[in-house]
Amino acid sequence: MKKIYLIFAFLPFLLCCAISSYGQETGVIYPTEFKVTKPLRELVKEHPFVEPDFDAEIWVSPDRKNRPPQTFVFSAEDGPEYGNDPSIVQAVMGKRGIPQNKAILQNFAGASSSSFPPDPTGAVGPNHYVQMINATTVRIFNKTGSALVSFQLGTLWGSSTNDGDPIVMYDKFADRWFLSQFGQTGNKIFIAVSQTSDPTGAYYTWSYSSPQFPDYLKFSIWHDGYYMTSNQTTDKVYVFERSVMLTGGSGARGIYSTFTTGSVSSFFIPLPADAADNATLPPAGTAFPFFAYYDNAWGGGTDGVKIWNMTTNWTAGTATISSATQVNTNAFDASYNASWNDCPQPNGQYLDGIGGVIMYRAPWRSWTGYNNVILTWGVLIANSPRQRAIYWCELRQVSGTWSVYQQGIYAPDASTRWMSSAAMDDNGSIALCYAKSSTSIYPGLYYTGRCSGDPLGTMTFAETTAIAGTGSQSSYNRYGDYAQTSLDPDGVTFWHTGEYVSSASGQETRVYSFQLPCAVAPIASVSIAVTGGANPTCAGSAVTFTATPVNGGTAPTYQWKLNGTNISGATNATYTSSSLANGNVITCVMTSNLSGVTDHLCNDFESLRGDWKSGHFKRNYHGGKCSACNTHGIQQHACLYRIDN
Repeated sequence: MKKIYLIFAFLPFLLCCAISSYGQETGVIYPTEFKVTKPLRELVKEHPFVEPDFDAEIWVSPDRKNRPPQTFVFSAEDGPEYGNDPSIVQAVMGKRGIPQNKAILQNFAGASSSSFPPDPTGAVGPNHYVQMINATTVRIFNKTGSALVSFQLGTLWGSSTNDGDPIVMYDKFADRWFLSQFGQTGNKIFIAVSQTSDPTGAYYTWSYSSPQFPDYLKFSIWHDGYYMTSNQTTDKVYVFERSVMLTGGSGARGIYSTFTTGSVSSFFIPLPADAADNATLPPAGTAFPFFAYYDNAWGGGTDGVKIWNMTTNWTAGTATISSATQVNTNAFDASYNASWNDCPQPNGQYLDGIGGVIMYRAPWRSWTGYNNVILTWGVLIANSPRQRAIYWCELRQVSGTWSVYQQGIYAPDASTRWMSSAAMDDNGSIALCYAKSSTSIYPGLYYTGRCSGDPLGTMTFAETTAIAGTGSQSSYNRYGDYAQTSLDPDGVTFWHTGEYVSSASGQETRVYSFQLPCAVAPIASVSIAVTGGANPTCAGSAVTFTATPVNGGTAPTYQWKLNGTNISGATNATYTSSSLANGNVITCVMTSNLSGVTDHLCNDFESLRGDWKSGHFKRNYHGGKCSACNTHGIQQHACLYRIDN
């Protein structure tokens, strides 16, 4: 049977909508080209991958012409409010160790790039790790590090155009892979989405033309689209029609809206909230937040994080962005060298510290009673000798309002740490991955982390070496431009890819994975059963309930409730009544005295409701936040029983 592969070509088309009353412009872009590719396994046979020629002329990305450095009106010499608040600087290394069976689970060589910078990006799925680098090699590994397929990203478009700034994501909610890069000619945005969960299979591909060049494009996953920020002449945020892309729709739209930063006009890219690590997509209707830090050295005010919300209306083909709100932080100094010479090496040449932006990604998660996001960026510790460090923070959103839950500047010694990327696992533990160098340490890859119950603002794990550098980078200061930490679908394994320097081959990339062995508290639970009387039970009949605890400790206590109200004297493991009426709800709350006990649903609080059948009982959990459970060492659990007609 002959296979047919589809190619649709469109005239470039851009529909610009009306300017809003407060100056926003919304536009719709349509694909200039759409393709359904052959399986990648076949394409690479037709277009074999060729490793870059490392003896050829070195290619240095020309994108710096789009990145004028920011102007810092003030410095730390003008007052402490422009420097780093010493109360949030972690000057001592964490002491918590990582057992060998958790420290480095996988550690293998990534693809090699002859381009400066390599822009390593990677994502992990159930069975694969996909890495991309400039410009633009894609390498698909199994999860033990064996390379399965290597190809140039342009191969999916039947093109030799590979201009770079790649981003790869695994969309676990659809079990698909997302690959992208920009194109210098025609302000192109190239997007490919796998047709199935197999990254070596066939892809849908789209080509878009942006009104302006989409430098430093960064993508994320949200409930109503794939969102993108970039460094453009006019600040704007894009959203691409995820639901249509997943079904291979040729006309998948992109909608953009402009916004005003109100603070800077130089190299500036807000970072999109990424729900990729969350258990579920955000609920329909949840506005999409994106973030940028504000340094008061740009012109006064208070240091903080600016947050915008974007709302997309796919029916109308419009999007709106709210005015920014700012969450104030403690003082930090995000200044950097105007020539991007920030990070020392043993050979005396400095490397680009990527000042001005929050580092990729901004992992957004939803917990019991709040949402949170982890952000990191570079700060200046000292000019002589020059040292940079990593500012990190966890913001929490309660009832729509964001605030700083914890923050820190990780500078445990005199070395420079930068090129950070952080993520949070299903236990609330934070992993912080980065590059490190100094005048005596070659650029290498390292990580630290913290457990959810550790002292706030502190990375409590001792630094772990993923791979130490063995040489200095020379000739060019371009390094990075970014790295990426992803969370495995198992919810507890972190994967990172970043750049380091080898004495034998110069710039190289690495892929490694690890877990943070935070103590898992015993899980307390309780169930109730009818142990006397009929089941189903009729109104007015005698019935006895018995509560059975798990991890209740040596002396669990009980409180039975009728329709949410305590029943006087009903404080034993059993409760008997002959006066229950139709529709009554019986609840038993068990309090454990086992030290450190936690609730296995405290991060996914949900009161179970619905149409209850006669004599059918369900659990209903109470207890609040995990942190409170762990702090007090007790946990309440409850089950309910409802009498129906």
